[in-house]
Amino acid sequence: MVKPAEKNVTQREAEKKLKYKSLCIETQRMWNMECIIRPKITEATGILTKCLKKNLEATSGKHSIDSIQKAANQGTSHIIR
Repeated sequence: MVKPAEKNVTQREAEKKLKYKSLCIETQRMWNMECIIRPKITEATGILTKCLKKNLEATSGKHSIDSIQKAANQGTSHIIR
């Protein structure tokens, strides 16, 4: 059974992919390059998307899930204050 918060994260990931799809297509046409959309969604409650680890591994640079969750928590606490 899918939890409500888990459903929200999955829905947000789909929204991000749809939102940036036109930009990806335009980039492909203008620069003749491959474009892949890899959203990295996390919530302050610690819920992650199923493909977050795969997306982080495919992205260049050094990233950790802990640092992403920490940034999400700090952003949420800043908004609440």
